[in-house]
Amino acid sequence: MAAWSDLTFDVLEHITSFLPLPDHYRFGAVCKNWRSISKQKRQPPTPQLPWLVLEDDKETRNRKFYCLSEGKQYSIDIPELHGRYICGSSYGWLFAVDLKITGILINPFTRECYELPPFPEYNEYTNVSTLIEKMPSDYNGEPIGCTFEEMQTSIVWKAILSHDPKERSDFTAMILFGQMNEPAFWRPGDSSWTVIDGLDCSMDDILYFKGNFYVVAAMNLLSVVDFESKPKLIEVGLEIPAQISVEGCGLQRYLIDFNGHMLLIERFGHSDTNDKSNTDGFIVIEPKLEQNCYNIWDDIDGYALFLGRNACIHVDSCRVPKCKKNGIYFTHPTESISPVEFGYHDLGVFDMTNKTIGTFYSAEVIFPHVDSPVWITPKPW
Repeated sequence: MAAWSDLTFDVLEHITSFLPLPDHYRFGAVCKNWRSISKQKRQPPTPQLPWLVLEDDKETRNRKFYCLSEGKQYSIDIPELHGRYICGSSYGWLFAVDLKITGILINPFTRECYELPPFPEYNEYTNVSTLIEKMPSDYNGEPIGCTFEEMQTSIVWKAILSHDPKERSDFTAMILFGQMNEPAFWRPGDSSWTVIDGLDCSMDDILYFKGNFYVVAAMNLLSVVDFESKPKLIEVGLEIPAQISVEGCGLQRYLIDFNGHMLLIERFGHSDTNDKSNTDGFIVIEPKLEQNCYNIWDDIDGYALFLGRNACIHVDSCRVPKCKKNGIYFTHPTESISPVEFGYHDLGVFDMTNKTIGTFYSAEVIFPHVDSPVWITPKPW
């Protein structure tokens, strides 16, 4: 029998089509022949559960990632992310903000990167561009009403892309920023963000769906972004009453393109005596805009959803091992949560079948207290 190292190119390449991302790198470490196959990167990794982007390692400054499929943590040296706060992910790209409140869009595995222009004003008292100009290495001042560290973690609530920059150069980046989570957009070549005239309420989530951006606010208020003349939000006119019972309260709303269906997911829960918010469950709603009606879904057809500050992700549980059928995996930043009691933010997995919440990580995993874990689907090439 021939040695494993002598297997033909086509056989070895076929083997790589069955490997998840970590095994691609292990495959390349076997021998010189296998390494040459691995470096060609002709086969994408087999589908896996999304990863979680965690905080920097305090000693090495490497960025930590949690591979949900393996239940294992990886530490990767990505200098562009040193000291940056992750405020969104989309198509395998991360939005990251540093202490000078400058942002980048980066694929952490290929290291492709876009420099983003200065963000719009944080609030009516603080102009971000002015602050950056005032920040030489010896500058010790702070913005009005907050610290730079606080601004770093709160200036952008969420950020998404219309398309994968690897596939289309004419993509649009959309953020929810500032104290009211106002929408703003940027396209490659723009020198600044364009703020969209919004509503007199804070926005919860944003979605690119069938050629349009949609934004959802409290009370399930759904609007579409109108780019004609001066960009603005226009309410779609569909009333979707809150679906939760009187015992709970609405904590957050999410939007997702689910196989060509727009879904609005309402997260509900309660606050305890220490004002910590705790997730109790989710309700899945399908707004049917053309029919001016909506449906409540009892399940998600065997899929799993991954919600958080990322562009929401759906995964077919039949194709991905260890994926919870009809499960809603969630992460949510809860600033008041006690690291003494929990050691992580409000995160878990909701089973739509039996209406229970469980964990998706092992007991020894410690999640960050400053950075909110963000889901990402790695696109390593």
